[in-house]
Amino acid sequence: MGISAAGRTVLITGAAMGMGRLYAERAVREGAAHVILWDRNAEALAATAADLRSLGSSAVHLHALDVSSLAEVTAAAERVRADGRIPDVLINNAGIVRGKYFWEHTPADIDAVMDVNTLAPMQITRAFLPDMIARRTPVRILNVASASGTLSVPKMSVYTASKWAVIGWSDSLRLELNESGNGHVQVTTLIPSYIKTGMFAGARGPLMTPLMEPQYVVDRAWSALMDGKARIQLPWTVPLGSALRGLLPQPLWDVVAGRVFKVYQSMDHFTGRPAASAGTPETAEPVREGNR
Repeated sequence: MGISAAGRTVLITGAAMGMGRLYAERAVREGAAHVILWDRNAEALAATAADLRSLGSSAVHLHALDVSSLAEVTAAAERVRADGRIPDVLINNAGIVRGKYFWEHTPADIDAVMDVNTLAPMQITRAFLPDMIARRTPVRILNVASASGTLSVPKMSVYTASKWAVIGWSDSLRLELNESGNGHVQVTTLIPSYIKTGMFAGARGPLMTPLMEPQYVVDRAWSALMDGKARIQLPWTVPLGSALRGLLPQPLWDVVAGRVFKVYQSMDHFTGRPAASAGTPETAEPVREGNR
């Protein structure tokens, strides 16, 4: 059964810009009672909060933190809990990418991508889930994965690994909640191809897969989330690619993906977000921003 954000508490990670900001705007416009913004960029977070307060009557709360730090996540979650604002809607949106061959990743690169993209959603969800379960009221959780979590992509091996893990964990969590009689907590996994956020600047969409507009993805993801759908894959070529990969022998799939759909060449011209617009490029230090 579908719900609305009206009168509820919504928590969004990576909320200072990009997709995270759009989710926050949607929550405010829908009449959420409280919108909680988590992001590492305190300055951008404050600017976003000021804009959100002008859009509606929602109370907007800021928490500047590094979601890759379990200590900071634990402390921020405790502050939220102490304020009596256990999220009714949790959107695990924060993400980073490193676009290069695996052997060019430093140990710090690997840790950063896995910590932000994979471990942070797990730890954040775990921090609130016992209270969400005990409260017995409708809860919605959106975990942002990626189409690269369903297909292998050169020059994105660690990012791809992080998103494969998110998909497996997110859908397993959904099944565990339903199996244990806690179906009031519904989990949705978003699996999009490239989005025009700047995070994947220079990347090129595969055949028949243009880069999507952020607002389009947010609107589709929001509807799926509120309806409690298990997953949403965007655009239509994403589930098609997954099906073909499962059906075709690996050598034939490599030909189709590489020579026909150009999946394997999609990161050849990747540059990442320019330093001037985000502080540092995604190819350098981590940038908490909306995912693909």
